[in-house]
Amino acid sequence: MKTARVLAVDFGASGGKCFAGLFSDGGFRLQEVHRFAHEATSFFLPDHSGRVSERTYWDDTLLFQNVVKGLREYRRGVAETLDSIGVDTWGADGQFMTADGDAMGKMYAYRDHRLDTMIDAVKARIKARRMYSITGIHFQPFNVSNQLHWFMLNRKKALSPGAFYLPVPSLFYYYLGGVRKVDSTWASVTQLMDAQSRGWSETVLRKLKIPLRVMPEIVAPGTVVGELYPELARTVGLNSAKLIAVGGHDTASAYAAAPVANPDEALIISSGTWSLVGKLVPEPITTRQAMDANLSNEGGIGNVRLLKNCMGTWLVQELKRVWQQADGRDLPWAEMDRWTLAAPAFSALVDPDDPTFYNPPDMQVAMMDFCRRTGQTVPSERGTFLRMVYESLALKYRMVNEVISKVSGKPSKVVHIVGGGCKNVMLNQFTANAVGLPVIAGPEEATAVGNCMVQALGLGVIGSLPDALTLIRQAFPIRDYTPQDSGRWNEAYVTFKKLVK
Repeated sequence: MKTARVLAVDFGASGGKCFAGLFSDGGFRLQEVHRFAHEATSFFLPDHSGRVSERTYWDDTLLFQNVVKGLREYRRGVAETLDSIGVDTWGADGQFMTADGDAMGKMYAYRDHRLDTMIDAVKARIKARRMYSITGIHFQPFNVSNQLHWFMLNRKKALSPGAFYLPVPSLFYYYLGGVRKVDSTWASVTQLMDAQSRGWSETVLRKLKIPLRVMPEIVAPGTVVGELYPELARTVGLNSAKLIAVGGHDTASAYAAAPVANPDEALIISSGTWSLVGKLVPEPITTRQAMDANLSNEGGIGNVRLLKNCMGTWLVQELKRVWQQADGRDLPWAEMDRWTLAAPAFSALVDPDDPTFYNPPDMQVAMMDFCRRTGQTVPSERGTFLRMVYESLALKYRMVNEVISKVSGKPSKVVHIVGGGCKNVMLNQFTANAVGLPVIAGPEEATAVGNCMVQALGLGVIGSLPDALTLIRQAFPIRDYTPQDSGRWNEAYVTFKKLVK
């Protein structure tokens, strides 16, 4: 193995991280160089008629500023040279740019309420079965198909000659080196890519009135797509490192880092703000059964991720936000964990994917309303709310596993949990209890690890992703959990199924 140094830029929906990946002496080491928090901001603005509406935006300037900080911290704390950079992000949103490289307004965030009715608008243009058979992606409010169709209906006049669209990861490759390409893992989740050809579907684009000319070129993960602008490289004190398309969708990178022995037997959960629960399959499964189960076929790295998007720790993050506003102080996670451990089991349950939890003004109020609506006792203590969420997430994983095992014809025998959520020991144990299978948790920074491994693939440091698994197992602690208290969890599952519509 040749020595290589790579930088993984990993943007999640609530924070960003920059990691140095160091390959040498037959091993791999991950070193964090920069971390920061960020969130979308809501504005209340009038339209041309004077009607005021809430609009939610990302601050791409802040995000790019932190990429530059990450490059400087790498130069300061790791090395004077860098072989490559890879960027992964959440799986929605993007920005239109003018031919002169100016952003056309602010970048909308995927929870913005302009998308609340766009699924119906898209289905009015193309039949749901037809859309699914082409793209393999189920209908979600935040899909880029909805976002771009909304743009063509409401902002088409702003589309100046030569303008082009950049998905979120592509936007930062553009800022780093003028690159206007997107990798197939990210393109696949837009509901605009043909799952078989892995190119933009001209049928879908035409139906939604989206010009093909504005869309970026789709490339395979591991492709060298450019290099760092010399001017920017000089500013941060580095060389013009290669820019490599990775698994631009953070879930693709996370799945690439899961130390799976047999894909047929493994359920993989990328645990974070969202819980992406699925299996690796060789080809898209676009049957009616898969569509009715709301499963997506997301482009992987040499495979396909047959999965379901489930609400994840967003529910807890929003409870934390509401309580911090009420208390006027930051709430340490350790304090919240103590509340959870002290709370009684199975006081109440919620469907984590109930639409009322998608973007409510007050998550605690939304959960109280759900409990009243379903005839359950409303929690009165904060710890009870938290335990209710974690128990409900674990039970939802069981439900999704049953569906995916049936659709794929491959029953799960083990659960892999990767990503930041795998640090939650309680949720890991609850998952083992609820699903009734052993759980293997780790690596924690799976997205950054997968990002680094695809860069290594592009640089020729490793020959294939299976080669990366040995490096991952050697470099990171992996924790095992065995099922416990199956009787109580089976009883809770019977109750849970009655709550989920």
